[in-house]
Amino acid sequence: MSERLPDLLDEQDSKDEDETREPPMFKVLIHNDDFTTKAFVVELLVVVFSRSIDAATEIMWQAHRKGTGLCGVYTREVAETKIKISSSMATDAGFPLKLSMEED
Repeated sequence: MSERLPDLLDEQDSKDEDETREPPMFKVLIHNDDFTTKAFVVELLVVVFSRSIDAATEIMWQAHRKGTGLCGVYTREVAETKIKISSSMATDAGFPLKLSMEED
């Protein structure tokens, strides 16, 4: 009964652990349009993206001046959820606000 117990962690398992990678991250961008109010954009950035009033205002101005503003960088699922919530809020408020995501 003196069998040798197998190692719980063999070479393949340790190699897999070494190759563990972080999930890809995605930028969420807000796009400027001629209809969505600046106040609504700032409110959305505060509520959905947890930005301070000052940071939200800066992102809003970046979008206004350059066409897009960076809302944040998130995992795919979080980015998709934030875009869905934001789009729903904009639609409910009657604004055609567009948000998009791209790999970071």
